[in-house]
Amino acid sequence: FLVLDRSFGTPTMKIVSFLKHFALPRYCFLAGLVVLFLQPCVAQQEKRDEIHQQLKTLRKASNFQETDTTYINLLNDLGNELRFYAVDSLLILSQKALSLSKKTDYLLGQSKSFLGMGNYYSDKGTRVAAINNYTKALILSKNIKESRLTLRVMNNLASEYAYKGDYARALNMYLEGIEMAQENDEKEMLSIMNENIAGLYSSQKDFNQALEFYEKVKKINEEVGDDVGSAQTMSNLASLYADMGKLDYAMFNINRSIATLEKNKVLDWLAYSYEIKGKVYLKQEKFQWALYWYRQGELLHEDLEDDRGKIDLYNGMAEAYFALGNDSLSQKYALDAFDISNRIKFLEGTQKCAKTLYNINKNKKEYQKALAFHEIYQELTDTLHRNENKKSLTLLKTRAEYDQQKVALMEENQKALAKQRGLIYAGIIVLVIFAIITFFIKRAEKIQKRLNKELKSKTEKLEIQEAALTDSNETKTKLFSIIGHDLRGPIGALQGLLQLFSDGEMNKTEFFDFIPKLKNDVDHIYFTLNNLLSWGNSQMNGSKIKPSVVSLESLVDENINLLSEVAKAKSIKIISELNGNTLVWSDSNQIDIVVRNLISNALKFTPENGMITIKAREKNDLWEVSIRDTGVGMDKMTVEKIFQKNANITTYGTNNEKGTGLGLSLCKEMIEKNGGTIWVESALRKGSTFFFTLPKAENKYSQAS
Repeated sequence: FLVLDRSFGTPTMKIVSFLKHFALPRYCFLAGLVVLFLQPCVAQQEKRDEIHQQLKTLRKASNFQETDTTYINLLNDLGNELRFYAVDSLLILSQKALSLSKKTDYLLGQSKSFLGMGNYYSDKGTRVAAINNYTKALILSKNIKESRLTLRVMNNLASEYAYKGDYARALNMYLEGIEMAQENDEKEMLSIMNENIAGLYSSQKDFNQALEFYEKVKKINEEVGDDVGSAQTMSNLASLYADMGKLDYAMFNINRSIATLEKNKVLDWLAYSYEIKGKVYLKQEKFQWALYWYRQGELLHEDLEDDRGKIDLYNGMAEAYFALGNDSLSQKYALDAFDISNRIKFLEGTQKCAKTLYNINKNKKEYQKALAFHEIYQELTDTLHRNENKKSLTLLKTRAEYDQQKVALMEENQKALAKQRGLIYAGIIVLVIFAIITFFIKRAEKIQKRLNKELKSKTEKLEIQEAALTDSNETKTKLFSIIGHDLRGPIGALQGLLQLFSDGEMNKTEFFDFIPKLKNDVDHIYFTLNNLLSWGNSQMNGSKIKPSVVSLESLVDENINLLSEVAKAKSIKIISELNGNTLVWSDSNQIDIVVRNLISNALKFTPENGMITIKAREKNDLWEVSIRDTGVGMDKMTVEKIFQKNANITTYGTNNEKGTGLGLSLCKEMIEKNGGTIWVESALRKGSTFFFTLPKAENKYSQAS
């Protein structure tokens, strides 16, 4: 045990001092547990010791030369093993290997050395130096056609662009790497790069897209049979599920990951997995358990030099201690994470720490410090939110451009092949034209027919692409119009009000007087964003219908309860005459959006003391649902245009409520995709009645049973 103590320093010394307080039998039992716990450290040390021994053996050889390529490769391998344990040694060994490689023009050694130095500067947060070294490593590895090394460098360089915030270049490089990995059957790097793309989408809160890439990664890992790679993927999946609020899925994945990583003694990933398990417990509000697992990760980090990994760990511990009322320890860990984040220029980490430090200082009534941290948090939040939409759009645009370039390249290759075939045919014609002229005339006719057919096919494809491009441009125009006119105004008003309050030009009483307006603005923004995201998803990706048996009565009642405060504010009575047997076969989420939009519109255009009535009647295999209001109604021209494509009719309600014009377009699209129709009957000053039909659930249900 004392030998282990000399090998692993501080963590073990703490455990030994703790064990001295126990009687001998318990001491022996716990010592055995500690040795078992330190096995990951032992495994990592054994690998480093093996490389040290190989270097020692080489130096003792009579014909030893430092420029021996085996010796250079071992220096680079040792530096890579020390990356998370003695990062300064990584730099020293990489520089030494680079110097020796240049003496003998050993390009592979130079490429590996630049990769090692790039890793060092990446971990230190020195972005420019990291990118420069990775770029040099990439050029060399491509020149010597080392595909596996090239893929490693491309992955690290793409990750560095992501840390820098250049998501477009990161995604492009990952996609290029994936194509190269597929060509060279490098499944391990194929898995890693797909997983890193999933991480990009996860950071943008695009969880569905991230899950699609994780499904690809899981299939690749199963083909490779890599248990450790699968465990690493499950750790990342657990973090994603925790952010999505699916805590049972998160706990299942992290427990399986930890079991595999402990078995295989992968120390750095084990520390990360412990931190993720703490994160899951933190979201479950089981703060003592969260701290338990965070401390396991902290203990492992004492043998690691992984500043980037410590940020989320310390930040999580700060949140847990704050929740338990231990402000002093919470402040300590938050400040540690804050300092690391600033040092390596990690904006998201700084933002989280600033929020925690704001809450701590506010709780301690140190308002000046609290205000300072709140200003940092708000500034970073504004920066990240300003960049978030740009990054998200860049990701989609970059991926589309990459696919288009790939299709164009394939078309060019096909044209080149067709041209080559034409030249071959021409040569054959020249050689045998006098002998079998009739045969070639017929063959020429066949070729002409084939070319005409290909031309017709390509023309049809171009027309389809032109229609798709036109539709895409219309979609983008509509999206930016809605964002610019219907979201910018309320958000700008909210920002201005908060600025007045923060500048002291408005006192607290005046500010509280605006709370009802702020709530209405936020409710409007939320409702608009919900419609915008649902519509945008259906337009860009194509919404998928997942039908099931849906109770319209329950769904309508839920939305009446949801909008009850709006109805109460205008003294409007909402009456549902639906009963329990109103069952339809449709997508519950989409019909929920339809009902909410129609009731919300009825509330908007119905004056105070009005009434909204919701009914349903059977029509053969359909349910016909009506939502009638006693509102202002519409003229005949508006009724004719209201459901037309791209109509985008935007009007104000009886209390000047603003709408986007998206709601009814979204309703029409979703009703039709669920096998129904929608229409409206209205007259000015008499109110409006919106009707829609949906298939009954009885027949579908009986078939399923």
